[in-house]
Amino acid sequence: MELGTIEREIYVEAAPEIVFEVVSSPDHLRQWWPDDARYEPTPGSTGQIVFGDCNAGGTAVAFTVVDARPPRTFSFRWTHPADEAAVEGNSLLVTFELTPSGAGTMLRMTETGFREMGWEIAVLEQQYQEHVTGWDFYLPRLAPYVATLQLRP
Repeated sequence: MELGTIEREIYVEAAPEIVFEVVSSPDHLRQWWPDDARYEPTPGSTGQIVFGDCNAGGTAVAFTVVDARPPRTFSFRWTHPADEAAVEGNSLLVTFELTPSGAGTMLRMTETGFREMGWEIAVLEQQYQEHVTGWDFYLPRLAPYVATLQLRP
């Protein structure tokens, strides 16, 4: 089993400019992925995303924007210790690549860096599976959320 990269592609019925906002803006992100997101969508910005209620077992995860090139690419590193700069070996890299396709956008998400984390194989397998499960749950929520934006005046 290859535990290095997670890749997913989804088609979104919206222009790349709209999809870029939905994958990069904290206000939009929290509508389909984390429960909260605090960062500026500019390269080098640091912050966090939050899953659940931190007072009730939820998790805050460090988040660093790596690249933001509207309307084509948005990438970030996450899962690094909050008191350390995000680099290869202490964080995972997620990249959203947006390509115009017909009347919409083909979104390609890749997450890399699992092997570079230095985890024991059991931890590596667990983390990789948790992320596969997470992306399989959250990423399909993106296109329906974008559709709600299209309906707004």
